[in-house]
Amino acid sequence: MIVRRSPDDLAAYRSRVLGSLLGGALGDALGAPIEFDSIDGIRRQYGLAGVTGPVPDSLGKVGLVTDDTQMTLFTVEGLIRGGDVSAVRNAYLRWLDTQRLPGPSHASGWLGEQGWLYARRAPGNACMSGLTYGFAGPAPFGERGPVNPESKGCGTVMRSAPFGYGARDAREAFELAARCAQITHGHPTGYLAAGAFAAMVHLVLAGEPLGSAVQGAADLLAGHPAHEETSLALRAAVHLAEQGDPSPERVESLGGAWVAEEALAIAVYCALVHPGPGDLRRALLLAVNHSGDSDSTGAVCGNLLGALHGHRSLPTDWLADLEGRETITDLADDFVTWTTGETTADGSWEKRYPRD
Repeated sequence: MIVRRSPDDLAAYRSRVLGSLLGGALGDALGAPIEFDSIDGIRRQYGLAGVTGPVPDSLGKVGLVTDDTQMTLFTVEGLIRGGDVSAVRNAYLRWLDTQRLPGPSHASGWLGEQGWLYARRAPGNACMSGLTYGFAGPAPFGERGPVNPESKGCGTVMRSAPFGYGARDAREAFELAARCAQITHGHPTGYLAAGAFAAMVHLVLAGEPLGSAVQGAADLLAGHPAHEETSLALRAAVHLAEQGDPSPERVESLGGAWVAEEALAIAVYCALVHPGPGDLRRALLLAVNHSGDSDSTGAVCGNLLGALHGHRSLPTDWLADLEGRETITDLADDFVTWTTGETTADGSWEKRYPRD
């Protein structure tokens, strides 16, 4: 989709897209080393405050991302290379190649040539298995999808921020994200939660205040059958944020985040409690210091707040060790270029992003 923007608007848009992608990667990397730890275990290892910044993983590495960031980047690539469900699924199949092979494969396109993406870090079972099935197309909203029809894992939400970047409106972002979520997850809660998240990202990126964006996404969500689980989770997050006094125990009252609606609710809660441009550290730390799926809640919270405030709100000391930072920055820039229609005339763009 080609959108004409003034220079100032384009600069702000570029900052918010980059902020969302880098913010999500920061939250992912922050939570990854403690993903499978209880809050008691986290406190025993790191102190009563839990982790207070990036920490090494079990191999002593700092700043490594997981499948959450990997799949988000391939979502961006799928949008550039066609923008429909088929193109996004093809992009996810290229991601699947990175999880099966020891090094860069023959997969077409620039993103598939990035060797750092060829790392397997606890990818979601439904994401992996879902891509091995054929996919005739998504089911009507409210019905079970054709692939993994009982799965509503958070793998739908954690990869769906980019659907909000280039959509014409929040409804379009919601619907495309929900349809593409069905590529791997067929439970209505799983794909509707992805749609709601994409709508929020679109709204904050367009300049809506965070609270208004959450309400706007909730209103869209409520118009679809089988929305109840996700709607209830979002209401609980908003109500909890209004009470103040955030803590890991309050985060855990919203669930463990292994399923889509809980991951979305926890990320929204942490963002609402710490919504300011100077609060991103506190929001991400709250989003990962709990007993559940810490990397996914960190990623979703970072996607949302990065889209709200732009890349300059991100802590530069945390960015220093972030894996793939240069690739992420280039991909964000390419996505913005694609939305303006100002691609290269020498054919290099087609080599970088061949049409599927």
